[in-house]
This record gives sequence, C-alpha cells and structure tokens, in this order.
Amino acid sequence: MPVYAYKGVNQAGKPTKGTISAEGPRAARAQMRSAGVFLTELNESDGGPTEESKTRDGRRGLNFEIKLPQRIPQMDVAMSTRQLATLVSAGVPLVEALSALVQQTEHRGLKNVFAQVRDKVNEGSSLADALVSTSRFDNLYVSMVRAGEASGALDAVLARVADYLEDQVRLNSRVMSILTYPLFMLLFAAVVVGVMVTLVLPQITELLLSQNLELPWYTKMVIGSSDVLRGYWWLLILAGIGIAMLYRAIARTEGGRLFFDQFWLRFPVVGRVIRFLAIARFTRTLGSLLASSVNIVQALGIARHVSNNAVFEQAADAAKESILEGAALATPLRMSGQFPPLVTTMVEVGERSGDLEGMLIKVADTYEEQVETSVTRLTSLLEPVLILVMVGIVGIIIMAVLMPMLQLTESIG
Repeated sequence: MPVYAYKGVNQAGKPTKGTISAEGPRAARAQMRSAGVFLTELNESDGGPTEESKTRDGRRGLNFEIKLPQRIPQMDVAMSTRQLATLVSAGVPLVEALSALVQQTEHRGLKNVFAQVRDKVNEGSSLADALVSTSRFDNLYVSMVRAGEASGALDAVLARVADYLEDQVRLNSRVMSILTYPLFMLLFAAVVVGVMVTLVLPQITELLLSQNLELPWYTKMVIGSSDVLRGYWWLLILAGIGIAMLYRAIARTEGGRLFFDQFWLRFPVVGRVIRFLAIARFTRTLGSLLASSVNIVQALGIARHVSNNAVFEQAADAAKESILEGAALATPLRMSGQFPPLVTTMVEVGERSGDLEGMLIKVADTYEEQVETSVTRLTSLLEPVLILVMVGIVGIIIMAVLMPMLQLTESIG
C-alpha cells in the first residue's frame, strides 16, 4: 500500500504534517478529512516519482530507482516503543499516540511502518494485528503486545518490550566492542604478512636463487608458500568462499544445524560463551513473555527461536511437551543437560514462590554478565596469542631470508 507524506492544518488551526498509507491519493485525502485535517500538500513518499517530477522530466511511469529492503536498527525500534509506552501511559488515545510517534520518528523506514500501523488501528484493527500486517515485527514483539491488549496493561507491556530490546542491543554492543581490538590486530597481522610474502620476499628470493646456493628446507618452504600465494591467490579466495557456502548450506538443514551447534557448544572456551549467551537470551525472553501474561506454552514456543541454537530449541520443545503433560518447568530443563544447576535451581525456586518470571530475568542478568566476563577474558588471552603468532611468522620469514644471506656473505668473503 502506498505511503503519502502530507502537510495540512488541523481543526485547531495549527499546521501539521506526517505520513499516511492509503490505496490512492483520493483515499488518503478522505482519511485525512475524516481525521479533521485539511490538506495543503500530499505527495507519495514511497520512493516513486511525484507528479511535479513527472511533469518536469516530461515522461510518466519511467522510474529506474531500485528499492532494496531497508533495515531498521533495533535501537530505533526500542526508542519508538518506549515513546509509545509513555504516550499510552499518559492517557493519549492509541491512534493519536501512533500519529505523534510517526511525526517524531526520524528513521524513514520506521516512520512508514508506524504510519501503516496507525492506519490499520484507525480502521479498527488491534495493535497486534496491525503490527503483524507490516511483517516487520517478530513473534516476540507481537505476542507481548497482544497479551498487553488482552490484559489491559498495554503501556506496561510496551515498556517491558522496550527494556528487552535495549538489553539485547546493549549486550550485542558490549560483545562487539570487546572483540573489535582483537579483530583489528588479526587484520593488521594478515596485511603485514601478506605484504612481506607477496612484495618483499620475492625480490630477495630472486637474488638468492641467482647465486645457486643450497637453501635450507625452511627457506624453500617459505619461498614455496610465497609462490603459491602470488600465483594462486584467486584459487585460495574461491576455495574459502566455497567452504563458507558449503558450511552455510549444511547449516541450513535440520541435521546439519544441530551437528554444528553441538560442535560449537563442545568447543573449548568458545563453547562456554555460546552456551551462556543462549541461556541469557532464552531466559530473558521467557521471563519477559511470562511477565506480559503470555502463557508458558506459547512463551516457550517463542523463546526457542530467540536462543538461535538448535540444541536449546530441542530442550525448549521437550520442556513444552512436559508442561503439557503436567510437569514443572525445572524438571525438563534439568533433564536436557543443557542448563547449569544454577539455572534449574533458580527456576525451581521461582516456581515454588510464584515469581518464575522474576527468577528468569535474574538468571538472564547473571549470564549476560558471565558472557561479558568470559568474552573479556577470551580477548585478553587472544591479544598476546595474536601478537606471538604474528611475531613467529615474521621471525620465520626473516630467518629464512637471513640465513642464506649470511651464507652468501661468507662465500663472497
């Protein structure tokens, strides 16, 4: 459905502007008239040419612009959700709150999405159904909003959704900020070694080979590696791309994804971080859904996907089946063998005390701190290892060149 940018005057005589989705310009004008807005300007804002530009160019229907799906940052969604929660909690009607949100949202893609949501709500749809119609909100977001509408606590639920999104963004940002320096060191080391092997070393090897010297085995190995890199670098790149595509194709299958997830969970050091991150995401999502009055079976069905790990998805499915048979949540989680005793004990205590969602949030907070601590320790170990590897490679290259040069000097002397 096209989205139109409009300017006009409301019933109070104040200028107003925003966006609206409608079947056509006539329908857009009718909607704004029914909302009490007298239009002074209406232009299509979905990337298509306006009437003015069509007249100026002298041709109609000719548009070579290629539109790609626009990614909406999660932090922008979190900020808009919190603003909507504030407006709703202040007693502003939902349609007016969405209109205000459209006007103050800076991200163009998100502005159009909320304009579509506002129009759907104005036509009589619930907020959850309007969110579903845009196809830009996941099941977690929609399910919590639907539960908030059913319970009459939409403002509190929207604030909880904003908290959840901000926590996820904050966790991802922390992990990425910790990994930035080691990744930069790895890239720098690769560039230094690449320049030495492909530019500096060939000039020296030509001199050594021209003297007909008997080269050591490690010098021959370094020269051979240099020749392979310079002569077949394109083949190595293609092989790397092929391996990555094969890995991705296998990981997309159900059995392949389960195999790789099990492998990475057992991988030393890294597996610990992956497990803690999956537990943090799973428990925070499950706790947020339960706090929003979503039933536990539906909450488990949504939280299984958020963990982004086939092993934990199987554990969530087993827990859902056990709960349908009348078991408590702690029992199947303990039987899966994927959750540490701390998690199952706190879940069990939460079930006995009637505060399961609160315990799950505490578990998530604990394991998010564990993720940050583990990644920090891993990178602190990785930095000296990268330095030693780089120094070792450079040292081997220097030794492979220096020893024959000394031999050549002695022969000349």
